[in-house]
Amino acid sequence: MEFLSDVTVIELGENISASACTKWMAALGASVIKIEAPGRGDPARRMGPFPNDDPHPEKSGMFLYLNTGKKGITLNLHTKEGQNIFRKIILKAYILIEDLGPGKMEDLGLGYDELEKTLPHLVYTSISPLGEKGPYSHFKTEDIVIEAASGMMLQHGSPEREPLKIGGNIIYYRAGASAFMGSLAALFHAEATGEGQKVEVSIQECLLHDDFITVEAYLARGEDVRRRLAPMLLPCNDGWFYIRAFPHEWPRLTQALGMPELEKDDRFIDMHRRSEHAEELNTIILSQLGGQGKEEIYDKLQKNHITAGYLANVEDLFRSEQYQSHNYFITIDHPVAGPLTYPGAFATMEDIDWKHGRAPLLGEHNLEILGHGLGYSQQDLVRLRQLGVI
Repeated sequence: MEFLSDVTVIELGENISASACTKWMAALGASVIKIEAPGRGDPARRMGPFPNDDPHPEKSGMFLYLNTGKKGITLNLHTKEGQNIFRKIILKAYILIEDLGPGKMEDLGLGYDELEKTLPHLVYTSISPLGEKGPYSHFKTEDIVIEAASGMMLQHGSPEREPLKIGGNIIYYRAGASAFMGSLAALFHAEATGEGQKVEVSIQECLLHDDFITVEAYLARGEDVRRRLAPMLLPCNDGWFYIRAFPHEWPRLTQALGMPELEKDDRFIDMHRRSEHAEELNTIILSQLGGQGKEEIYDKLQKNHITAGYLANVEDLFRSEQYQSHNYFITIDHPVAGPLTYPGAFATMEDIDWKHGRAPLLGEHNLEILGHGLGYSQQDLVRLRQLGVI
């Protein structure tokens, strides 16, 4: 069964969040129509990595990953004709997802208040960095600005140094997940009542919600949030490994190291003492394990029921027996980029199918959606293309 097979979604996404949200909807069977600007398309098309370092707009790893399973059309919403076409397309949709920025859709005459007049059932989801209202809503931002403003960086980095930004684009995927859940909740409400609504997602608020535990000390006791020294990764002959060794695991660790006498050593008799003598303990651990491989260390310690791990690189992920046992990675062929490996479903369900279609070429479905769907002739499409509307 395809969970959202009867749902049409319109996406106006120029950042990661909206595209991620609709990617998951498409995977669950929704018909997602991605609208891009004529000629240039989604800015993600110009973001790497590119296969063989060929910076081609149809080969962007970012775009290909974020837009699997969607149909793509081009439409210039800054033209009257483009706006009229959009109003025709949206008539068949249940959900609109956009992340163009506060007020942008209103400036085009396509805001929620306007569309609601003819589409009372529409779920209209807007994603913005700081929210659509408030004194900061139109401030310029980037990911480090949002992470800092949300308080997310309070816990990241050594307490002896400046706070650190989290690597990658995790904040935008978190916002995409929030938009996904909020949109589906509003869709269920619309199906039950016939009433749609606007769903607003602030990326900054998503981060505070996710990390709210970090401010509990302040709310409960008036204490400021402080960064704590993270457990140390230790080097081995092919990378890095990590041992947590909770108190009940300490005896097992001394046995795994082949040094049972350490269990009663005064320097390491409890967690506090082990923390005080951490450098000495790490030296001992390295003398016993440092010459081995990270996966060998991982297997050995885990077989002794000790909380431990290793730092996986990308190659490790693809050959991981754990991922392989889940058939997690999949191959999707693309007419320009060719066959590439992608992450699969983040959740598997017995009775709901997860689709894995490819990303669309720029304007690939103009004829299908505008011609066959809305009745524009081939001559109309040529004219619209010449005018820069599509």
